[in-house]
Amino acid sequence: MTSVDPLLAPDFKTTPWWWEAASPPSRDSVLPDHAGVAIVGGGYAGLSAALTLRRLGHDVTVLDAERIGWGASSRNGGMVSGGLKVASGALGKTYGAERAQAIAQAAAASFPFIEETIAREGIDCDYLRCGRFVPAWTPKHYDDQAARAGFIAEVTGLPTHMLPKDRQREALGSDHYHGGMIAEASGSLHPGKYARGLADAADRAGVRLVDGVRVGAIQQDGTGFRLATDRGQMRADAVLVATNGYTRDGEGRSAMPWLARRMIPVGSYIIATEELPAEAMDRFFPGRRMISDTKRVLNYFRPSPYGNRILWGGRASFAPTEPAAAAPVLHGFMRAVFPELKDVRLTHAWTGNVAFTFDFLPHIGVQDGIHYAAGCQGSGVAMATWLGHRAALKIAGADNEGFALDGLNFPTAPLYNGNPNWFLPIVGGWYRLRDHIDRAAA
Repeated sequence: MTSVDPLLAPDFKTTPWWWEAASPPSRDSVLPDHAGVAIVGGGYAGLSAALTLRRLGHDVTVLDAERIGWGASSRNGGMVSGGLKVASGALGKTYGAERAQAIAQAAAASFPFIEETIAREGIDCDYLRCGRFVPAWTPKHYDDQAARAGFIAEVTGLPTHMLPKDRQREALGSDHYHGGMIAEASGSLHPGKYARGLADAADRAGVRLVDGVRVGAIQQDGTGFRLATDRGQMRADAVLVATNGYTRDGEGRSAMPWLARRMIPVGSYIIATEELPAEAMDRFFPGRRMISDTKRVLNYFRPSPYGNRILWGGRASFAPTEPAAAAPVLHGFMRAVFPELKDVRLTHAWTGNVAFTFDFLPHIGVQDGIHYAAGCQGSGVAMATWLGHRAALKIAGADNEGFALDGLNFPTAPLYNGNPNWFLPIVGGWYRLRDHIDRAAA
């Protein structure tokens, strides 16, 4: 598209920058009459589950309403977290110390699992174990991080350490924050390449990948299930729904309404800058770590895999907004951290859905005979891969050790139907106000 906004490059696009190197391919695939296991959702969770099930000898078909990997799996920031959000939460108040430890460790196991998956399948996705710097929005946030750093190191098995404000530039070329925590249990990758590589691995293993088919309903049928799709009926012996932020479509339809009522889809927006000089990138990102701050309405940002541009993500809006409209907002967030970038133009802006749960935990389980894996809280690269694998073991009857995220109480809210658009702007505005108040008080 041709842009008239001086912040947008002449060739500005509203498709993911990742798609320049790895756009999700279209497949000329036929909907089968029957599958041993039907997986609804062709993102990381669905593909990982399919790969595990196929390796265990099961007949598997993956169905996606768009192209395989089209959703958040090829739109996210490419930050690979070792369950840091779960480990950073106040689990002990709800579950007690022992169970909280088990939940945190179950989440943290996602990190070694994705590293093993990438290595085992030979997926070329620019993966790097680079660590993450979590800059503190306020001095209190810094103190809270310091209090949790030891626990995070314990459950992830990799070091954490604190950087006070006077040493912050060792990890981030900005004075905008109040120090922060470096967590080594984190990495980076090219999400488009990873999604494509995971799909290729499943395809090689013999999984049927069927895109462009929307599942409208799933009903028990004898000992199995009948899936009603926009391309006809399909039967399956078992079903896994792995749709996460896309569990409910724009018209309110869902293949699993029970799950939709427990998911809060939130649009996340990302921009890509034009290419920047190497010396500037070295100054902004010493160590080339991933960055996500501690605000309630957080910013997350990183150098591109090639180290020559900045990718910046955040909640530009809590109401549905076009990427071109969100781009200047994110540019403003970026300038607040890096004032030197006030005239840098943007080449891409895009959006995709992440999914939160009411208890801020990932979940796998079974409802009315249908398996599900969902709720990655915006940190789904490793977590979705891991949840899919664990759900597959459960379906196959091969989960011999138990899994702390399996079968947890999965809350919803009264009258909630899976559409958060009426309350997200209110909640988001309140969170932004609290961020402002916290900063002013600091």
